[in-house]
Amino acid sequence: MQTINAVIIDDEPGNVVTLLELTKQYCPNVVIAGTAPDPLKGYELIKETNPDLVFLDIEMPYGNAFDLLDKLLPVSFEVVFITAFNDYAIKAFKYAALDYLLKPVNINELKEAVDKVNKRLEEKNVNARINTLLSNFKPENISLQKIALPTVEGCYFEDINNIMYLQAENSYTYIHSKGKPKILVSKSLKEFEDILPAALFCRIHHSSIININYVKKYFKGRGGYVQMEDGTSVEISVRKKNDFFERFM
Repeated sequence: MQTINAVIIDDEPGNVVTLLELTKQYCPNVVIAGTAPDPLKGYELIKETNPDLVFLDIEMPYGNAFDLLDKLLPVSFEVVFITAFNDYAIKAFKYAALDYLLKPVNINELKEAVDKVNKRLEEKNVNARINTLLSNFKPENISLQKIALPTVEGCYFEDINNIMYLQAENSYTYIHSKGKPKILVSKSLKEFEDILPAALFCRIHHSSIININYVKKYFKGRGGYVQMEDGTSVEISVRKKNDFFERFM
């Protein structure tokens, strides 16, 4: 496994000490090159050490993580956020396919995050993911705009409004977007159900989620089915029928 040179930017000394100990004990390929207590010193540290990975706290004195990233773009390092942030922020990280660790840091979650970093360092698409995150966090964006779709080839970035429907394929998901071929994404349908906006997307079957803006026609039946704008028929389960109709009432 490749050596990962990392830095920690966090204003809480206790968190820094904990992360230093955990990486040393459970992530032996991670070498911590330095730490910084705020974005100003963090900027200098990153410029000095040129890390592969930055463990980055969200809220700190003299600025926050997003101010720092904005100043550093384009970047050559991966980011794992350390946060006690709310659900909205966590959803934004998931949209951008960026990792986060909730305080206090969990050992298994740390190991999983580092494993993902190992893979992503080979993909080299970190700037696209960070740009997606920063765009989704702009004040004028009342809802998340883009979502990262991890595939075996890399990461696709899609406007959520272009996604017509999603269909489960075991633990993977097929994404059908307007005017594009379907793609197979390495996320489960449940993961998409958790992060896609409920105002647009409705799970109508254990194997299907649809964007209600692309529903063309409903056909009666025990649960019935809908015809989407591309002509595809998608079954509605009996127990999801009421949920579906409530979207149009």
